[in-house]
Amino acid sequence: MKAASERAGGKPLAAKWELKLYVAGQTAKSLQAFANLKRICEEHMAGEYRIEVVDLMKNPQLAKGDQILALPTLVRKLPEPVRKIIGDLSNTERVLVGLDLRARTTKA
Repeated sequence: MKAASERAGGKPLAAKWELKLYVAGQTAKSLQAFANLKRICEEHMAGEYRIEVVDLMKNPQLAKGDQILALPTLVRKLPEPVRKIIGDLSNTERVLVGLDLRARTTKA
């Protein structure tokens, strides 16, 4: 799992969206979360995002900085404020609302 938006020629783009996905190894849930995140990013913020995948099985000490309590967890670093979404990111609507890409809809 590795992702970063790049221009032709391999030069990184300036990311408007900086996202960190915390996972525990390459489990089915971790891989699904990454695939869902990649799809959502391509559909809604193409060319304007950077994803960093943090495997806490390899670097458990990194969980402390973003106060990660459950996995997988997506942390939106930019644009501020920092937001967190827990789970495999399969509920696209919930992820879009969590990232502030779509307004919450209220059910009457």
